[in-house]
Amino acid sequence: MKKILCLILFLFPVGVFSQWTWQNPLPQSSPLYSTCFPDVNTGYAVGRCGIILKTIDSGITWTVLKSGTTNDLYSVCFTDVNTGYAVGDSGIIIKTTDGGTSWDTLSSGTVSPLTSVFFPDSNTGFAVGECGTIIKTVNAGTSWVVLSSSTTIDFASVYFVNDSTGYAAGFGSTMIIKTDDGGSTWTSLSCGTSNYLESLYFVNDTTGYVAGENGTILKTTNAGKSWLALSSGTTESLYSVFFTDANTGYAVGSAGTILKTVNGGTTWSADSSGTTQYLYSVYFTKDKTGCVVGESGILLRSVSENAYWTTISSGTISDLISVFFTDASTGYAVSVTGTILKTVNGGTNWIALSSGTAQSLSSVYFTDVNTGYVVGNYYTILKTTDAGTTWVSLTGEKTGVLSSVCFTGPDTGYVVGYYLSDPSRYGILLKTTDAGANWTALSCGHNKYPSSVYFTDANTGYISGSDTTYHGFLIKTTDGGTTWISLMSGTAKYLSSVYFTNADTGFVVGSSGTIFKTTDAGASWTTLSSGTNNDLNSVYFTDANTGYAAGINGTIVKTKDAGTSWTDLPSGTCISFYSLYFPDADTGYVVGINGTILKTTNGGVSSSGTDDLRSKPDKLSIYPNPSSALLTIETSFIPTISQLSVMNLNGQEVMNRQITLPKTQIDISNLPGGIYFVRLTNDKTVRVGNFIKQ
Repeated sequence: MKKILCLILFLFPVGVFSQWTWQNPLPQSSPLYSTCFPDVNTGYAVGRCGIILKTIDSGITWTVLKSGTTNDLYSVCFTDVNTGYAVGDSGIIIKTTDGGTSWDTLSSGTVSPLTSVFFPDSNTGFAVGECGTIIKTVNAGTSWVVLSSSTTIDFASVYFVNDSTGYAAGFGSTMIIKTDDGGSTWTSLSCGTSNYLESLYFVNDTTGYVAGENGTILKTTNAGKSWLALSSGTTESLYSVFFTDANTGYAVGSAGTILKTVNGGTTWSADSSGTTQYLYSVYFTKDKTGCVVGESGILLRSVSENAYWTTISSGTISDLISVFFTDASTGYAVSVTGTILKTVNGGTNWIALSSGTAQSLSSVYFTDVNTGYVVGNYYTILKTTDAGTTWVSLTGEKTGVLSSVCFTGPDTGYVVGYYLSDPSRYGILLKTTDAGANWTALSCGHNKYPSSVYFTDANTGYISGSDTTYHGFLIKTTDGGTTWISLMSGTAKYLSSVYFTNADTGFVVGSSGTIFKTTDAGASWTTLSSGTNNDLNSVYFTDANTGYAAGINGTIVKTKDAGTSWTDLPSGTCISFYSLYFPDADTGYVVGINGTILKTTNGGVSSSGTDDLRSKPDKLSIYPNPSSALLTIETSFIPTISQLSVMNLNGQEVMNRQITLPKTQIDISNLPGGIYFVRLTNDKTVRVGNFIKQ
């Protein structure tokens, strides 16, 4: 049931203003650094690139919120169910008073990264960060003052037992400091360790714990005057510590470590987390439901403090390097762990196929709906003739990385790559004329690192990459790979991907936002302005005028005029992308780090029909939530007729009707109690939400 729930909740666009929706992993793949629960049902998690998640069902399902920032957020603290704060890079502090629906940026008075925030009451709050930074507010964040910590250590955690008494811990010659006067003055405490300290927690005024690198857990029972080193039983770094009562506590850290004590830290035992990902934050609600968040967007949940942790997030988190679709519904993506994913329903579900290898896979290409090829490390070439059900290895183990595969017909194909451990050998170029049964090694000249191969017809092809000095090159053949001529060499930009829209017109992309274009089959090239300095890893055109390029830090750019101008399409993440594919003019996919798969069904444009995706999104409000009878649905749509669909956890539609927006009421009194999902559609956009029927 939990798996079905996640699939339903995140199947629809969450914040469709971006027009790129998450397909894998769910709910998303950015690292999560901090979590907190202001009540037993409502929780929040924050992380890289301004990601904020919210749950209203005690961590079973999570919704992605719009934070309004792309800065990394390292810590979150709520003073009640609606009012909360998050801090992060460049001294950013954001605040919500409506349960995360909207966030306002506060003036922190510092540009130092802020790593931890804590409010001992609704008005008084403290945040700490790098270079000894400590700031304080006494008016719920309206203004902040910089306090003197008398140290330059990088703080990682702050905790106050009341308005006056608090502690900060971190990395440096002084590891823990304490104040008894609300931060006006601070005293260095002797804690007896040189290990970095990551997290503080106090169970009462005098008893507290701090956790850090190399399995460090320290305990004080006299308000910090002295600290006792506890035996944690691990050397893994510990990033968060939390106690549910005076005796029961948890610490989480690297390699999926979850430790538990039931005797005030005297002994610690390991809980099975089911993951080896870094775990950055742990929090327990008053009803003893636990939540852990970490690397690759992982979410874990435990009920009633048992030793069993359920993974709430779903899908592969292996980096995906290449994606290819054989039709509108059927597609494949390959990963660095040998995983091959397949979808037969346009990405709604992705299943892992048995590839027979654990080698890193770099490129996938299909010549028809059943026949496909995948290449990767150690000369790996795999072939399927049954749409991925089985894969056969076409080569033996050799030293080499194969980076790209392209076929000009059912029998003739090319693979490029490079050698791993022999600096005297130049790039790999292989050709088959019998559908992979045999491969002939060809020469691609003195080019060291071919990255992409593309053929416009049976004889004419192009290879891009970098040379022995790590400068870009582009070469061309007109005789099926027998001979190659240099079109471009020595450019300071690494050239990662090449694509032609016809025999004469082509594009190549690379580092620092590089895009080159030719209209004479490569004889000359024009430098285009991509509008980004981020490295571009993949380029794809759906027609002569419309094309896309994707790269690091969540970059996706689009052209509608054959490359003359490019528009930034914010993807909603700063996860780096490796590959793009569009099976039709509107439907496209991009894959990348941490198993990320995003999809668009309208060419990436905004709901207003333009490519400016930075406009304010339509809001969807559902209240009261929970409700037992009448439910109000309100949006910022202009008045219009929309279609309302309500579904239960099994994906069954329980209500479907036309409604008039921007505000309407529906009667849910006849629905059984539980969680339901709302989808609103009209000719302009789609919005989704959820509610609880009491």
